[in-house]
Amino acid sequence: MTELSDAIEIIKRRISDAEHRFGRPPGSVALLAVSKMRSSQEIRALAGQGQRHFGENYLQEARPKIDSLADLGLIWHFIGKVQSNKTEAIAQHFDWVHTLEKEKIATRLNDQRPAPLLPLNVCIQVNISGEASKSGIPPEEVLTLAETVVRYPRLRLRGLMTLPAPSMSFEQQCLPFRRLAQVFAELQGRAFPVDTLSMGTSDDFEAAIAEGATLVRLGTSIFGPRHQGPIIPNEFRNAY
Repeated sequence: MTELSDAIEIIKRRISDAEHRFGRPPGSVALLAVSKMRSSQEIRALAGQGQRHFGENYLQEARPKIDSLADLGLIWHFIGKVQSNKTEAIAQHFDWVHTLEKEKIATRLNDQRPAPLLPLNVCIQVNISGEASKSGIPPEEVLTLAETVVRYPRLRLRGLMTLPAPSMSFEQQCLPFRRLAQVFAELQGRAFPVDTLSMGTSDDFEAAIAEGATLVRLGTSIFGPRHQGPIIPNEFRNAY
């Protein structure tokens, strides 16, 4: 796993360099390692390098990983689309959800979050580029959903998330992130206790840092090219 160790150290240096280059405080940008289609062994190796936060898109794939790595005390982020029939398991086994876009889903996550656990950290997903194929709500609907989420005792609104349309130009990459940062600032201006801007992937995270990201979601830049499909042991394939 030497390659993983080298890759994450390179990424950490790039994040630190971007913080310095764009006037961000040192350590102000957290790294979420996107571990979908990656094995438990790879995740364990990264945890040995000090990485604590991991993001998963598929519940069926994530559950056996979460179970097999429970001894490490990792922090698990759900970053895929939340389906109504999966909310109970997500509420029980994850620490964060980045992809909240419906009041109905917020209600289910709140009601199904076990009382012994801390409130579930949630980010509202914003379709900042207005793509018909992308999940998320328009920027103008964020305030209404935020007002709903903060009333739920088993949820904790942490901020906003986006996955904008890809662009090769650094300036073009910056534009949607800048817009999301404006929406985020509007929430803060209305005294919402938000502290997280989840934006930036392997292709554009430096532009996201330039515009105020507090958490970047990186997969291929750490792990390399993905496997062909989700890693789901046979006994889990039809379980969730």
